Amino acid sequence: MSAADTLKARQSAAVSNGVGTKSIYATKAENAELWDADGKRYIDFAAGIAVVNTGHRHPKVIDAVKQQLDAFTHTCFHVAPYECYIALAERLNAVVPGPTPKKTMFVSTGAEAVENAVKIARHATGRSGIVAFNGAFHGRTMMGMALTGKVVPYKKGFGPFPAEVYHAPFPKAYHGITVEAATEGLRQLFASDVDPGRVAAVIIEPVQGEGGFYIAPPEFMQALRKVCDENGILLIVDEIQTGIARTGKMFAVEYSGIEPDLMTMAKGLAGGFPLAAVTGKAAIMDKVHPGGLGGTYGGNPIGVAAAHAVLDVVAEEALCQRSLELGDIIRGRLEDMARRNTFNAIGEVRGLGAMVAMELVKDRASREPDAALTAALVARAQEKGLILLSCGTGFNVIRILAPLTIPFDQLNEGLDILEAAFTDAVAAQGTTAAA
Repeated sequence: MSAADTLKARQSAAVSNGVGTKSIYATKAENAELWDADGKRYIDFAAGIAVVNTGHRHPKVIDAVKQQLDAFTHTCFHVAPYECYIALAERLNAVVPGPTPKKTMFVSTGAEAVENAVKIARHATGRSGIVAFNGAFHGRTMMGMALTGKVVPYKKGFGPFPAEVYHAPFPKAYHGITVEAATEGLRQLFASDVDPGRVAAVIIEPVQGEGGFYIAPPEFMQALRKVCDENGILLIVDEIQTGIARTGKMFAVEYSGIEPDLMTMAKGLAGGFPLAAVTGKAAIMDKVHPGGLGGTYGGNPIGVAAAHAVLDVVAEEALCQRSLELGDIIRGRLEDMARRNTFNAIGEVRGLGAMVAMELVKDRASREPDAALTAALVARAQEKGLILLSCGTGFNVIRILAPLTIPFDQLNEGLDILEAAFTDAVAAQGTTAAA
């Protein structure tokens, strides 16, 4: 029995079945490579779900954490605050887009950041309604699930959810939902389901993560900003998966030129250590009374130290520019594959920077999702030594989230494996989708 088989059996006996995992049991990782318990090497196109944008164990991040370990590991910021928390807040206040003065608070996870953004918005406006979008993902807490627009596996069986949460259409040009249709859908929501005067905030991902890597066009983000301003509604931009150079800019919302009222971030912020933030307009952030925000581990000094190092690495290694270069290579390769009859199940390639996806379909005319082929591709890639993730409400989107520090030869090696795995998966399934 392999080490992986032994660990899988132990996991089955000890860990809740509800915690879904792959069967890759990690023992070591460096930059864009990972080794499992049997010594097998993988190219990592997941990056811990866009967490290690700076690569596994970036030396600068590890050094920063070691230095903090020698000072202190926890005091609770509410009990004995520390300078590095304040300094990181200052850095994020300066980098979040828009001219309005900003303030920041820290928590441990993206779901916590979303929860706190909702709390802040409700307190600041005196309203209770929240609007999210179909296909959205905002976490697995009760409010996070209420906001999430994907039932399986995130919402199924867990209701009832918090009240006064509404969903509007997200623009998906590939599926016929235009900017105009999505904007009209929001206005119809206000006409038929909720008075905009009761809505505290609209929350949106500039690029949907779990929803399928659909990109909100700049004109939609601008229209959304206008609708919010007209109705006294706050705009929360969820940059948990898109932030920290992933899309070729520090934050994906920069492509639209708008200023959010509140922004959530996590994942790539601390290079693999638990840290999340809400940064927003200072006047809004200060509406909440002292003690209303926070948490025991919020802004843990280890995560804060790692985040300072991550921001240094993003600047010093020009990772926004590198994200664009990686994205060009990935999209170019996938688009080349899509032009070949062998891969006519590729319906669309899309992405911003190094946040790239391809949508797999049974037929390019009907655009019917091909979840089976997607699962087969992920499994075959894993066999060949490539970690891939799928997403989408139809379970038919392959997403690529390689570390932004991945060497170009390893990137191409991973793309070679992806192409070979795709060839095998198509052959095994006898896919004959019409071009």
